[in-house]
Amino acid sequence: MFFTKRFFPYFLTQCLGALNDNIYKNILLLMVTYSFIDSLPVSVDLFVNLAAGLFILPFFLFSAHAGAIADNMDKAKLIQRLKLAELAIMGCAAAAILTQNALLMLALLFMTGTQSAYFGPVKYALLPQALKANELVKGNAWVEIGTFLSILIGTLSAGLLLAIPGGTFIAACLVVSLSLIGFLSSVNIPSLPVSNPEKVRFSPISGMKNTLKVAKKQRGIWMSILAISWFWFMGATYLTQFPNFAREHLHADSTVVSLLLALFSIGIAAGSFICEKLSFNKVELGILPFGILGLTLFSADLLWAVPSVESFPEQFYGVQSFIAQSSHLRVMFDLFMLGVSGGVFIVPLYAFIQSRAKDGECARSIAANNIMNALFMVASALVSILVLSVLDFSIVELFALMAVGNFIVAIYVYRQVPEFTQRFISYLLSHCLYRVSVNGRQHIPEQGAALIVANHVSYVDALLLMGTSTRPVRFVMDKSISEMPILKYVFRHAGVIPICSPRKCEKTYNAAFETIGQALNNGEVVCIFPEGRLTSDGELGEFRPGVERILAQSPVPVIPMALKGLWGSFFSHKNGHALTTRPRRFWSKIEVNIGGLLKPNALNRHLLQKEVQSLLV
Repeated sequence: MFFTKRFFPYFLTQCLGALNDNIYKNILLLMVTYSFIDSLPVSVDLFVNLAAGLFILPFFLFSAHAGAIADNMDKAKLIQRLKLAELAIMGCAAAAILTQNALLMLALLFMTGTQSAYFGPVKYALLPQALKANELVKGNAWVEIGTFLSILIGTLSAGLLLAIPGGTFIAACLVVSLSLIGFLSSVNIPSLPVSNPEKVRFSPISGMKNTLKVAKKQRGIWMSILAISWFWFMGATYLTQFPNFAREHLHADSTVVSLLLALFSIGIAAGSFICEKLSFNKVELGILPFGILGLTLFSADLLWAVPSVESFPEQFYGVQSFIAQSSHLRVMFDLFMLGVSGGVFIVPLYAFIQSRAKDGECARSIAANNIMNALFMVASALVSILVLSVLDFSIVELFALMAVGNFIVAIYVYRQVPEFTQRFISYLLSHCLYRVSVNGRQHIPEQGAALIVANHVSYVDALLLMGTSTRPVRFVMDKSISEMPILKYVFRHAGVIPICSPRKCEKTYNAAFETIGQALNNGEVVCIFPEGRLTSDGELGEFRPGVERILAQSPVPVIPMALKGLWGSFFSHKNGHALTTRPRRFWSKIEVNIGGLLKPNALNRHLLQKEVQSLLV
């Protein structure tokens, strides 16, 4: 996938853009900070803060318009036009660098932010259109790896360029050269036309409201946006405080600041790579808690990892002397693992947004994400000022507050989106207790109602099947199973539909079919176990007529599924009632076979039973 024409030119284009943005932005800040520019109309501190604000401002003003445009035109052509705009901006930027015109450089920084604001939505919205479903996570992982390494290289390169004779001339030539190479790379991106384009009008306020409204339509997408924005809140806090943290708490010079930035950025790249491996080529929300746990633990651990003031030497540590001190290894490890945890955290969320956004709305969902990211980054600056200046906390205590905040945000998101919890439990079962392989996942439709029929072997059938579908599934489950201790909270959170024999409770029986009909009419996926009970001998039992009643009231496509390998597990009825015998095997191989989509016409329980039986052979 990486070197294919549908991905590599795009990957190279976006990496060069991120690299160029960061070289130019840091060249400007360093020239101002270290007096490469003779006169400024304002103070250095005000100029630096003004520069940061001007770069973020376009994300508020233009992200909504950018998302609408990206959803309504050929994404390859849009990228090419944006790279042409970048070439023009950087041509002017080169002149501003050579003439040391601070105000012109500031204005061009705003233009660079504007170009980035328009590039952001198309950058992510292109992936689900260009890549296959099983390549989406891998594509996002490579994008995050490339982006953060480009940011790191761009930041470090700016300092190196200004430290050598003639560095400003080299910098001016470099920003133009990178823009030109980026444009030439974008020309090779294959065309990605839109089927029904609409005219887009520029209206900053109403456009922002409409863009956020599009993202809020699906709770899972909106919660993912808030979670990603929280990560950027944390990331902005760390990156902003690194210089003061290094000086005040590590007694280190500016070279150590570059080391801390490198550890954090390389950690995010490594986490993105690990995420791709843990996801097994599918959008996997089950690994999110590992990222959340890492962000919480390693943020909190910095409180104890920082060495005491008494151990500081008279002179500041340089990068070599800093690394040589064993007492600093824990700090470096924590910062690296914070980056790793962040990579594991954000990659599946980006992939989730792309996979769940409706056709023609993906770029606007990404634009909403960019708006919220910018808002959270501004909020991080305000919170840092409040905590450090008003409350007089230390930077290390601020990092500890980030850990507490991360835990609270995680609880909120998981309470709002039951699917996140379900995916985590399913992931643990599928990759820790069992080895689950899935055949035929492509048969699950991306949109629209569908009814899954499957054999019933154990108490964890529903939890395992959750992980096979790329979409949320409502399970019809025996009321006694849905009320099992501990598991009942998971099932209730997952929107399970309890059912029982009409002889036991006719009200529950009829309510179940009414709820099933409503779910299917709403375009949801519902799963039923037509045997009506767990198998007592490992064989497929006779399907009951309830499945025919469902199809009679809601004639939707049917997906047959078969679970193989669960008979004999701790959760099955082999050798006694389930959950009463000692577990005899772990990490056993389980297969989930998914058959082709069946049209509801002329289907009955006997035909469906044969379909499931054929998948068990």
